[in-house]
Formats: sequence, structure tokens, C-alpha cells
Amino acid sequence: MGVTKDILSEGDGKTFPKAGDKLQMHYTGTLKEGGKKFDSSHDRGKPFSFTIGIGQVIRGWDEGVIQMSLGEKAILNISSDYGYGSRGAGADIPPNADLIFEVELLDIVDEGSSGRSCSIL
Repeated sequence: MGVTKDILSEGDGKTFPKAGDKLQMHYTGTLKEGGKKFDSSHDRGKPFSFTIGIGQVIRGWDEGVIQMSLGEKAILNISSDYGYGSRGAGADIPPNADLIFEVELLDIVDEGSSGRSCSIL
């Protein structure tokens, strides 16, 4: 149980996010069972922005994305207890669903160092 990461394409291998950094990601989320897509930043044509390591996203993202380097593309396999658990999420994610996210780390803004930004955008 938890999160595993399979790298699709390597990032820079040296620039990693830290808790409190603001990140920009592209992602597509699917249900492990059946493969139904439930959400995608690509469909909106705009990266998703969030702060890592503070519980703003599901635990599987907080623990999986923080292991990625800038520019990396990966698959995160997230068990339900690291996703939305027994409550599910809306009509698209049923209770106890394992999730698969294809993610790409596009930008890191280091909030702890006067807003340093590293970007591949």
C-alpha cells in the first residue's frame, strides 16, 4: 500500500522539490480498475499549481511527486489509502479506488529562498 513511481522520462536529476515549494504539473488521472480517465490538466490546457508537502493534494502526490526532479515524467501508482480512501471523490472516483497518475514536473518555485524559480516551461 502507498505510492510507487515508474519513470517515463528522466528529469534533470538535481532539482527536487521540498515541502512548501509551489509546483506546476501536468497530469492525467485514471482509475486502476478499468482505466477510466477522471481528470487531466491537459484537457484544460493549463498546468495544475499546488504547494507540495502540506496536505493540499492527496498523500500519494505529496509522497510521490517530492521524489521527482525537474522535467521528469512518471507514473504514480497510488493505493486507495494514499488517494481518496473509503470516501472516494465525487461521481468519478469510487470508494477504495486505486489510482494511476501520469505526471510531469514542469516548475518549482522555492518559497523558502525568496521565490527562486526553476522551470522547463
